[in-house]
Order: sequence, then structure tokens, then C-alpha cells
Amino acid sequence: MSTHSDELAGLSAVVTGGASGIGAEVVRELLRRGARVASLDRSVDGVPDGAVAVVADVTDDAQVRSAVAQAAAALGGIDILVNNAGIGAAGTVADNDDDEWRRVLDVNVLGMVRVTRAALPHLLSSSHASIVNTCSIAAWVGLPQRALYSASKGAVQALTLAMAADHVREGIRVNCVNPGTVDTPWVGRLLAAAADPAAERAALEARQPTGRLVSPQAVAHAVCYLASPLADATTGTVLAVDGGMHGLRVRPA
Repeated sequence: MSTHSDELAGLSAVVTGGASGIGAEVVRELLRRGARVASLDRSVDGVPDGAVAVVADVTDDAQVRSAVAQAAAALGGIDILVNNAGIGAAGTVADNDDDEWRRVLDVNVLGMVRVTRAALPHLLSSSHASIVNTCSIAAWVGLPQRALYSASKGAVQALTLAMAADHVREGIRVNCVNPGTVDTPWVGRLLAAAADPAAERAALEARQPTGRLVSPQAVAHAVCYLASPLADATTGTVLAVDGGMHGLRVRPA
């Protein structure tokens, strides 16, 4: 499912982690809706055609500042920032050492801080400024074997609301999307490593009331809604894209 409206025509968007998974689909959907788009990722491989591809690691502040400047120059400014780059982590609170905690928080939380900080001067010059952060259902509900990942996404959700409050009077809207389990390469790798991949996939599907994994396209549509000037009254919002996992309590089939 896709749209070919021009609601984002004339706007410039930067997407972190735009070379794969949810990020690549967000890049495609922004382009379909008429935006000029730049991907900031550690690789240019996989960046959709039509987007500007800039190499940057969100854990390196100098790289981030340089990449954001390159993107703004190539696009003629920045109206939309999609903070999507992130990594996963599995295990209980006892299963990851301090270095792994620092690594995941550095990417998932501080990465957003670095990119947003670099993009703010450009967003302040826009009349349609919007930031959309990719968060997770893990910020809302307790999931087994996801202690570190959940902590990072809980921080992202809290950060989103704080940023929305800080910048609302400057005309910058800040929201986040909370996907459920998305059918991405990372989830594919988790499934492949399971003792029974088919049973594990069935379990992941069953915990979502719709009975299926979330598609990257569904997340991309939600991101584009929040980014669009048509959503100019929406800020400080956490939008669930989770097949009903957060809000519904259905009886077992």
C-alpha cells in the first residue's frame, strides 16, 4: 500500500538509519509524498533511489554535525527530521555488561540527541518544522528478554515529550511512533537464531491482537502523517503502530 499525494512537496527531510528496515521505507514514503530526502546512515548501500545518501555514525558528534550540514546544503534546508537509527538488544537486566548498556544507549538515545542538536538551527528556520522519533511498544509494556532495549526506548519516549514541550513555541512539533514487532531484517535475524524459528514467529504474531507482525510500510505511513503539515495540531503525541498490542485486551482465539 502506498500513496502518491504531494502533501510534502517543497519540504526537505532527513532520516537517520535510512539504508534499511523501517528507515528505508520511511525514505521511500517521504519521496512518494513529494519531499526531498536525505538518509544519514553508516552505509549508502540500501538507500532508496532518489534520496541523498550521507554517511554518518550517530555515535560520533563530529560526523553527525558534518552530515547534517551536508544534508541541509543538498536539500536546501531541513523541515522534517526522522530520528530512526537504532539497534536492538536481548536479555534480562543481568545479561548485558556495562559496555553493552553504554553502546545501546549511545545509539538509541544519545544518537537522537546529537542529530537533533545539529538539525535544530535548520528546523528553526522552517515554517513546517517537525521531528518524528522512532520509539517502540517496549516503552509502554514489559516485554521479556528486552531490559536494555526497553530502557533505551523508554528514554526515547520521555525525551520526545520533553522536546515537544521545549520547542512548541518555536514552531517545532515533536512526536514519536511506537511500533509493535516489525517485520524487519533485525527481527528476521532473531527468528533465524531461535531454536524453532517458525514457533517463535508464531508467538510474536500471536501477542499482537491483529495476529500478524507490523509492516515497515505501516510505520512509514504513521511517520509521514506526523511529519506532514496536515498534522499541524499534533505535538507531544505517542502514536501506536502495534496491531493493538498496547491498548487492546482481546480474549484468546
